[in-house]
Amino acid sequence: MNLGVWMCIVCVPFYFLLALFFGLLKEKSAVFISGFNTLPKNQQCLYNRAAMAKDMRNMFLLWTAVMSAGAVGSYLVSGYIAIAAYGVWLVSLFRNVHLDAHKAFEKYLL
Repeated sequence: MNLGVWMCIVCVPFYFLLALFFGLLKEKSAVFISGFNTLPKNQQCLYNRAAMAKDMRNMFLLWTAVMSAGAVGSYLVSGYIAIAAYGVWLVSLFRNVHLDAHKAFEKYLL
C-alpha cells in the first residue's frame, strides 16, 4: 500500500469516533464545540444545541466518507487521490472556521 492510503485511513477511525460521540451525546456534546464555551453561560441557553451537535456529527461523517474515498481511490487508482481527498477536507474545514463565536453560531439561535 502506498503512503496516500495510510494518510487517509489513519483519519477515518478518529472522524468516525467523533461523529459517534456527537451522535450519541446529542445536545450534551455541544459544550465540546470549539468557541461555544467562550460564550457566556446565560447566552449559551439561547442556542439550539441539538442542531449544533447534529451538524457536527454530519460534518465528521462527511470527513469520514471523504477520507475513506481517498484511501480506496489511492489504493485502486493512484496515490494522488489522497491529495485530492485532503484538498476536499481542507475546503470543508475552512468553510466551518469562524473567528467570531457569535457569527459561527448565529444560525443556531432559537
